[in-house]
Amino acid sequence: MTWLTVAGGVFLVWLVLVFLFTPGINYHLARRTSVRDKDFLYTIQSTCQAALHHGNCVTLLTDGPAFYPAMLDAIKAAKRSINMECYIFESGRIADRFIDALSERARNGVNVTVVVDAIGSFSLWGRPVARLRAAGVRIMSYQALRWYSLHRINNRTHRELLVIDGAIAFAGGAGIADWWAFPQDGRTRPWRDTMARIEGPVVAAIQGVAAENWLECCGEILTGRDFFPDLKQCGDTTAFVVKSSPSDRATASRVTFQLLTEGADDTVRISTPYFLPDRAFRRALAAMAERGVKVSVIVPGSHTDQKWVRLASRRMWGQLLKAGIRIFEYHPAMTHAKVLVVDDLWAVLGTTNFDNRSFEHNDEVNVAMRDPAVAARLMEDYQRDIEASSEVTLEQWQRRPVWEKIVGPFVWILERQQ
Repeated sequence: MTWLTVAGGVFLVWLVLVFLFTPGINYHLARRTSVRDKDFLYTIQSTCQAALHHGNCVTLLTDGPAFYPAMLDAIKAAKRSINMECYIFESGRIADRFIDALSERARNGVNVTVVVDAIGSFSLWGRPVARLRAAGVRIMSYQALRWYSLHRINNRTHRELLVIDGAIAFAGGAGIADWWAFPQDGRTRPWRDTMARIEGPVVAAIQGVAAENWLECCGEILTGRDFFPDLKQCGDTTAFVVKSSPSDRATASRVTFQLLTEGADDTVRISTPYFLPDRAFRRALAAMAERGVKVSVIVPGSHTDQKWVRLASRRMWGQLLKAGIRIFEYHPAMTHAKVLVVDDLWAVLGTTNFDNRSFEHNDEVNVAMRDPAVAARLMEDYQRDIEASSEVTLEQWQRRPVWEKIVGPFVWILERQQ
């Protein structure tokens, strides 16, 4: 028993060290390549193992009152298949609408599959899942807590995807929950977020991402024209899908963000709910600002769902502010938009946050788009969000409350786990 106790204690200490203190990867570019250079396209395709797809149509949808009706309309019009993957599918009024729409389509012969994260969508299990299954919807839990998979407990699917008939896709930062649609306390607005409705050849790659975790959950390989129809060019957007999974710690999402941000010539605009860039990324952002690139970041203000994370984030702003990076706190509500716009040419929209959890632990999905029109549309929202925010100056940051300065060093551990 003594040896078992010692062995168990050693194992627990090892587990804590691995989960909390694994050092980050020192990402850096061997040679900077401008996002406007021809070889940049070859570099980002090859490094991220992602194919470029031309001729796509992208419609950007700002906030729940715009994207939820569009998603529900697409579901109701489905003829052959619906594939959905969610980190958050939270019981409530919005969930009921999606459950009703998915169930109606399943009862009418549409092949409906849903993957939800076992932790992020915990509240869905019970009566809501029973309703879906009774209608013929096939729903699976990603990384359910089992003894043989405890070593992967930190790996969650953070993806938010909806694919209709293999031809229309919705991607972005929003899950299915009331807080994206309704005020939560009678005063604060619903969460700020952005989704995209996408048609064209790139939808096949998005469908492939949805099919990946369906395969992992139940072993079924989705095949055939119901899921992968012929897709014709229908717009002017060149795009590729960044599928990121932590099979190793060097994920494609981190590589994409690093290549795009360091490849900027003029501007980098970031909107993220959780801004915890590691040391290597902070160095890269500071170096970019010091060589003249205008870098700005929008983060949540007091209306954040993760107050400890906000403290951990604010702790590291000094280095960035000194380098000339502008940081804005959004005030009307929680902002959950995950957007990157580089040089008014490239735009990335998806589920990846600027934190270690997204870059190393979670399954993520982003759509990177090379299209000045898409970038300009996102910048309209970005400018509107700036106007609803207050800028944090270096002087203000240095005068932050004493209690925050005291607590800050004790929440640094979130930098590796959030």
